[in-house]
Amino acid sequence: MKFTDGYWHYRTNVTPYFPVHVHDVEAESDALVVYGSTKRITQRGDTLNTGLLTVRFSSPLPNVIRVQLWHHKGQRPLHPTFTLNCQPDTHVCIKNEADFASLTSGNLTVRVDKGEDWRVEYRDGERLLTQSGWRGMGYVDVEGNGRFIHEQLGLSVGENVYGLGERFTPFVKNGQVVDLWHEDGGTSSELAYKNVPFYLTNRGYGVFINHPERVSLEIASEKVECVQFSVPGEMLDYCIINGPTPKEVLSRYTALTGRPALPPAWSFGLWLSTSFTTDYDEATVTSFVQGMADRDIPLHVFHFDCFWMKEFHWSNFEWDAHVFPDPQGMLHRLKERGLRISVWINPYIAQRSALFDEGMAQGYLVKKPNGDVWQWDRWQAGMALVDFTNPAAARWFSDKLRTLLDMGVDCFKTDFGERIPTEVVYHDGSDPVRMHNYYTQLYNQTVFELLQAERGPNEAVLFARSATAGGQQFPVHWGGDSTASFESMAESLRGGLSLSLSGFGFWSHDIGGFELTAPADLYKRWCAFGLLSSHSRLHGSGSYRVPWLFDEEAVEVLRHFTKLKCRLMPYLYGAAQEAHTSGVPTMRAMMLEFPDDPACDTLDRQYMLGDSLLVAPIFRQDNVVDYYLPNGRWTHFLTGEVREGGRWQREAYDFFSLPLWVRPNSILPIGSNDNRPDYDFAEDVTLHLYELADGQQRHTNIPSISGDTAATFTVTREGQKITITGEGAPNRWQMLLVGISSVASAEGATTESTARGALIKPTGKNTPVQIMLEK
Repeated sequence: MKFTDGYWHYRTNVTPYFPVHVHDVEAESDALVVYGSTKRITQRGDTLNTGLLTVRFSSPLPNVIRVQLWHHKGQRPLHPTFTLNCQPDTHVCIKNEADFASLTSGNLTVRVDKGEDWRVEYRDGERLLTQSGWRGMGYVDVEGNGRFIHEQLGLSVGENVYGLGERFTPFVKNGQVVDLWHEDGGTSSELAYKNVPFYLTNRGYGVFINHPERVSLEIASEKVECVQFSVPGEMLDYCIINGPTPKEVLSRYTALTGRPALPPAWSFGLWLSTSFTTDYDEATVTSFVQGMADRDIPLHVFHFDCFWMKEFHWSNFEWDAHVFPDPQGMLHRLKERGLRISVWINPYIAQRSALFDEGMAQGYLVKKPNGDVWQWDRWQAGMALVDFTNPAAARWFSDKLRTLLDMGVDCFKTDFGERIPTEVVYHDGSDPVRMHNYYTQLYNQTVFELLQAERGPNEAVLFARSATAGGQQFPVHWGGDSTASFESMAESLRGGLSLSLSGFGFWSHDIGGFELTAPADLYKRWCAFGLLSSHSRLHGSGSYRVPWLFDEEAVEVLRHFTKLKCRLMPYLYGAAQEAHTSGVPTMRAMMLEFPDDPACDTLDRQYMLGDSLLVAPIFRQDNVVDYYLPNGRWTHFLTGEVREGGRWQREAYDFFSLPLWVRPNSILPIGSNDNRPDYDFAEDVTLHLYELADGQQRHTNIPSISGDTAATFTVTREGQKITITGEGAPNRWQMLLVGISSVASAEGATTESTARGALIKPTGKNTPVQIMLEK
């Protein structure tokens, strides 16, 4: 929201107030409180008829500083609020000197200048991260709109801003005006399904704005030297999160707001949907499933979209008996084929649903201020909203879903949750403006916790569209309504990378695009992109997404990349473990892995899948792709070609390939099963070793499908000697020295020369293996 008219003036309807200088400081045992007068105090009379801004600095976690500022503190507290995992015994060092006051947590310090002018600095040791100076912090009265409180944090030269949820606008947010307000706008607009009040920059810090309501940001836009964020009212609450690396920023942010749960291994396989408005019954579904099997395309999850329920009845959680007369039998037959089952739901109750009268009678539906149930005709005729602030309503909703789980359903696509009205009343008195963005948190949490309770740890997974801060705890999230075009495919990736830099560990998108029907070339390119994402689903709107409807080569391409993903699962599930334990996402913007390479700062058409695989999807009909390889000797995973990085690349690929490069000094554990995503990852694993430099040591953990670590391998190179040790090593494993055709000798192993490199087969389960390379 803009308040100024150029550098010197405010807009005619705006009256600003901001701290001119520090008037007083109070040091508490765990906090620093600073009082800033909104006019210069030179004598006692100046203390009359003026405002005072109260700023409290504290630390909820090491290397995180919380900033709370008030004008008038007497407002009643509003809820909901974000749940923060604060550490009550965080050690802070507080100084209150003659010329400054400071609070230090870990390496992060806030320093408040006591001189003539207001200035607050945030430093990592001696390095300045950002600052709030003259007219940076304050409150404004806007005629006709009330009072707003704001902060302006400085941007240095070359500083880029990322995140703020899943945004399909340019990846670097500088120059953009962003209102964090959930809307159903598809992938081709500035609107967002997932608004997250968190951003990070390439200068080693992040900012979490602790407000679930609408937050307005001017990102190097109104004032090009800063990020301004504002909220209505008298109080602003935010956190500065130190890195210094972007990975450390994300790790601390997710420690504060919640780490992603670990999705089950089976969810990483291929999902196939009925699509949305297509005609389908059990015969259609069976023909799709059998068609995939006949063509040797591994399929792992089948999804029933909206019309598994009868039209005008969404949601009643009952199968349309005219279309599916034997749903339990159908699900049993599908599960006999080894499939998991997903069904579509939303939190809306149509008037024709049998649940409407029940929910109305029990007080489970959101109401208008006059006590009537809130209703409208968008989406479903006369639909109402489940009031998840009512614990009884949440249990009621869960009980209806539990019946489906008992029938054989494994997971739910938790669609919608964005179009939440504000002229309503909630059971627990929640502020309806705050609930607009927060509603989805309660909705997804209710469903996710049901799945955890019924299916057990690491067996719960959603396919959710809307989210806010903390929503990363309930994966997976997908990119919403894209269109069948290369442009929409690229904007989907932009949104996914922005979401991954907002604390979300897992992300998916509709392979082939949701709206319209892709031409065959686009479908095949999207298959490669989709199967090299954390989660992979074929889904459309008015047409099916089975590959044989596009062309026969599409069948081959989908098979190729599905089987490739299954073989990559030991590596991918290890990356998933890392997302779960540290908050570092599986799909990573290049700047996250290469923060010291300025060429990576703006890249949004390629990404790292885990820490070792670079993926550059192809977004052009002529099969040409431009991408950047950072420094080092990279190896193409599919061809074995080695190429020096530190430069841009341009080349053409057929549909069975794309830029898929392995980072030097990497160990890639490759599985033995190309048909399933959930198998014993350690048994018969092949460790692919790439360009290990002299003096380097690398570790890799092989996960189990339960989420534990099944085995750990360490590889060290000293000159021409490579030593391999394993802890918990399986009965059968081997290592491929990629690009090394033969070795001079091997101790504790036999060797075999292959087209891709020397294959090392240990003679004992836990025996250290030593390899001498040829000079």
